[in-house]
Amino acid sequence: MCVVEFNVTRLSSSEPRGLKVHVGLLGPLTVTDHRIPIDVPGEKLRAIIATLALTSGTTVSSFSLLDELWGEQPPRSAANSLQGHIARLRRTLVQHSGKEELRNVIRTSGSGYMLMLPPENVDALRFIVDVELASRMKARDPEKAIVLLTDALGSWRGPALLDTGHGIICRTAAARLEETRLMARELLIEARLALGGHYEVVSELEQLLSRHPLRERLCEQLMVALYRCGRQAEAIGTFHRVRQRLSAELGLEPGPGLQKTMAEILRHGPSLLHQVG
Repeated sequence: MCVVEFNVTRLSSSEPRGLKVHVGLLGPLTVTDHRIPIDVPGEKLRAIIATLALTSGTTVSSFSLLDELWGEQPPRSAANSLQGHIARLRRTLVQHSGKEELRNVIRTSGSGYMLMLPPENVDALRFIVDVELASRMKARDPEKAIVLLTDALGSWRGPALLDTGHGIICRTAAARLEETRLMARELLIEARLALGGHYEVVSELEQLLSRHPLRERLCEQLMVALYRCGRQAEAIGTFHRVRQRLSAELGLEPGPGLQKTMAEILRHGPSLLHQVG
């Protein structure tokens, strides 16, 4: 089994001249050239271009693509079939765009293939970079972090890699992207709390915690928001509900961050007026 890592390093060479290709993975697969849609038919073709897009500018081995398309026991003809799928994908890009040079977006490289796009032309890679940037800036400039995270979260159109098959690479990438999406929402809420938006985030936090009842960071944020709204008893009740679920489902006690938040609430700690946790 081979899992390809995301590549978010800027390429030294850009996409083929005269093209402006973008690949969307944050929802159903989209491929566009100068914002003109290019239809990629068939799950295997979509899986190939999605896998290449996840590591845009880096070679994905034929072995990894075989594993992605057919699993650990591919048919004997799989290698030839992969070459045929790559050729068909190139033809599809050319036919739908009317540009022969679009064939060069998928380059044969050593024992594999490479998608010749800068990472910022792949929405999933751009999303990861934006979330990392917002995470670094939220403490010193929460307003800018809010703008960046709001725009990043707005780029989602549905579940990640929705129609790219069930291969290990796309499944793993989808799970990681969904986790990053949830982390981005937590970062956004944290920035809004830093600017005094506790009344506005309570309802959203309650909904998120109902969907992710073991997510301690969400619990901390909801407790702080409730406390700042003058609802200390509800904040304490939230802690005990999450603690009970952690014990019943995982056999664990709340982590240090959650326990610290609870202690601060009980003693009316002044830090609760300025920061989360």
